[in-house]
Formats: sequence, structure tokens, C-alpha cells
Amino acid sequence: MTKPYMADKKSSKIEADEIVSGLTGEQKTLPSKYFYDERGSELFERICALDEYYPTDAEVEIMSESIGDICNEIGENVQLIELGSGSSMKTRLLLNHLTLLQMYVPVDISGEFLEKTAEQLRREYRAVSIMPVAADYTAPFPLPSSPEVEKRVVYYPGSTIGNFTRQNARQFLKSIAGMLSEGDGMLVGVDLKKDVAVIEAAYNDSKGVTAAFNKNILHRLNRELDANFDIDSFRHEAVYNKQEGRIEMHLLSDIDQSAEVCGSTFHFSKGETIHTENSYKYTVEEFEELAEDLFVRQKTWTDKREYFSVHYFKRV
Repeated sequence: MTKPYMADKKSSKIEADEIVSGLTGEQKTLPSKYFYDERGSELFERICALDEYYPTDAEVEIMSESIGDICNEIGENVQLIELGSGSSMKTRLLLNHLTLLQMYVPVDISGEFLEKTAEQLRREYRAVSIMPVAADYTAPFPLPSSPEVEKRVVYYPGSTIGNFTRQNARQFLKSIAGMLSEGDGMLVGVDLKKDVAVIEAAYNDSKGVTAAFNKNILHRLNRELDANFDIDSFRHEAVYNKQEGRIEMHLLSDIDQSAEVCGSTFHFSKGETIHTENSYKYTVEEFEELAEDLFVRQKTWTDKREYFSVHYFKRV
């Protein structure tokens, strides 16, 4: 699992219509963005520190050990546009090492979150123009401009792109390409295909933190929409779907039961699941093909175990 585009999870108000629509389908679903209230965010941070959850350590290893090479690919006089949180260590590595960085543009849906981050970064990086943009980055949005900027580079860290279906990931890459000109760049983190046991262990940790994280969405529905899910009768399940190339997170009903949400009653048979999240895994070649005709891959870095990858692409 990875954080979605809404960085301030406490501002992620649940839309009742979205919940009812998802629970009405043949395969019941709930949007993964609703994992993240204050408790969900705390659980996610704990997940990132788990021994089984490899993506965080793998990406930090790549960024730490290859930062010079990465910055050489990005170049000088750049406007760096980060989609998502702008306060992580990975971002600071770039801000510390990029030569003549002209402008840093953190983009997120939460204006309050962005301004706090921007103020802190302005104190630390006085030579860099820091221009936050509050926007849903999955849709087109305006970017600040500067005559000193010779090149735009979009930075999309983590493996968040894996939460999109392949079709939606392709559309998202088209959206990124639309804000760039020929020769501009994209630096993106992508989780790699690997031993299924390693992947499944990352989403089924021995301490049960991921299970609590998954169930947190039901706690939110009970609290915020006055639903009445019997949370203890649902069980966390995360399995790798080899055909689709993705890990799937589900909440499995241990009994025949019903729950009321927003005046509607939903029935669950024993063994029926609510699908809460996908995380697609790629080979380097598969992701390169996904970006075909939009970007040309310039260089790829992986961790020592080849669990994770960071790619630099050039806009064509």
C-alpha cells in the first residue's frame, strides 16, 4: 500500500454516495483513500517501518546511493514538480544535491498541509523558489512559471502509481506528459515484480499492523457515516493476483452478516470480500511499455535486491 494523492488524510471527508456505490457492485469495493484518517496515517507510518515492508527502505537506498547520478540526469536550472508530500527525506536529498535548482513546486490537494511544508522548506532552502500548488494532481492544474527555468521535471516518489489500474496509470502518464514539453523529465518510483512470498509478506505483516490499517476503513464508516459494521467479523486478506500482476487487499467476511450504511442494508455471505486496494507490480520493461510514445526511459536505478526501481524518463 502507498499513500494516495491526498496528503492531509484528516481532510479526506468520506463521500457517502461513493461508499454506497462501491458496496452495491457484484464485487464490493471501498476506496483506499479512506484508509487515512489520523489513526490510519499513524498505522501507515508504522507499516513503513516494518521489516516485511520493503518498498520504503529499498527506495531510500536507491535515492541515497545514486543521488549524484540521478541529479546528473535531471540537470540544471530545473523546475522540480513533486506530486504528493514535499517533506520526505527523498525530496530533501534532491533539494540538497540538485545544481542551480530554480523552483520547487510541491503539489497536493491540501492547501494547509502544503503551506506548512513550504514555510519549513523556505527556511531551509533560501536560495530556491518554493511555490506550492494546492490541486488534485490527477486532473490538469496550472503551474507557476519563471524565465530562469530551462526544464521541468515531475517527481512522483514511492510506488503510488501502482495503485492505479494499468489503464488509469496510462491515462495518468498522459496527464503528466501534458504538463511537460519535449526534453522535460519525469522521475518516478515503481515497485518491481519479485518472489510472490516477499510481496505477500509485505502486506500480511506478522504484527498485524496492515490488518489494523485495512480494517480502519470500517471504523471510519461506523464513526463518520453511522454505519454498523461488526468489525471483528471481518478478516484482513492480501493476496497476489499473478494474472493481473498486483497485490489485492480485501476484507473477508467470516460469517453471513449484514451492515447498514447511509440507510441502505448490505448483505455479506461467509467468505465474501470487500476489495479495498490494489498495488500493481511491474518489470522495468512493462513500465517502459506503459510510458511508450509519451516518454523515453533514460536510466533506471534499483536497490541491491532489485525489489524496487526509480526511473528517469524524457518527454518526447
